[in-house]
Amino acid sequence: MSAEDTPDADADAAEESEPETARAKLFGKWEVTDIEYTDPSTERYISVTPIAHTMGRHADKQFKKSEISIVERLINRLMQTDENTGKKQLATSIVTEAFDIVHERTDENPIQVLVSAVENSAPREETVRLKYGGISVPKAVDVAPQRRVDQALKFIAEGVYGGSFKTTTSAAEALAQQLIGAANDDVQAYAVNQKEEKERVAAAAR
Repeated sequence: MSAEDTPDADADAAEESEPETARAKLFGKWEVTDIEYTDPSTERYISVTPIAHTMGRHADKQFKKSEISIVERLINRLMQTDENTGKKQLATSIVTEAFDIVHERTDENPIQVLVSAVENSAPREETVRLKYGGISVPKAVDVAPQRRVDQALKFIAEGVYGGSFKTTTSAAEALAQQLIGAANDDVQAYAVNQKEEKERVAAAAR
């Protein structure tokens, strides 16, 4: 048996290969480590990985989507329009270009900007309709963490669509504006504005 075939050699090879995986970058550019979370309730539902296309491997299980990268979930959300249905390569290129714009304007890791944007756009309260004797009454309820993330991604995607449809603004530019605005908790950003509106209506229904 040669020295290369010994168990120690195999262990050393495994240790050398592990950092290579850990150093993998999203789109070959952006680090996925050292991402900071400010909202502990949604942290476990915002996954960050260097993989942006898992080919729907989570679709067979109800809550598996939370293990999918938040970047891929954003890409999938951008596809949920009449114009972009099924066009994942197009949606991926929009996100890639938007990340470059975000980095140029903020000099920050765009993944960190996305995570902050999702946290700031996630509503904490919303209303449901309860019926009492045939009368429908609004009632404020807390929003589950997973739904908070879902709603934030929905608001960001809607903001991108509204900001780029039938305008001279490109989808990538609109996405970059939405991410930067939401990350700064700017109420002028569509996603943050929608979150504030939901919470305002819920506060009135307490």
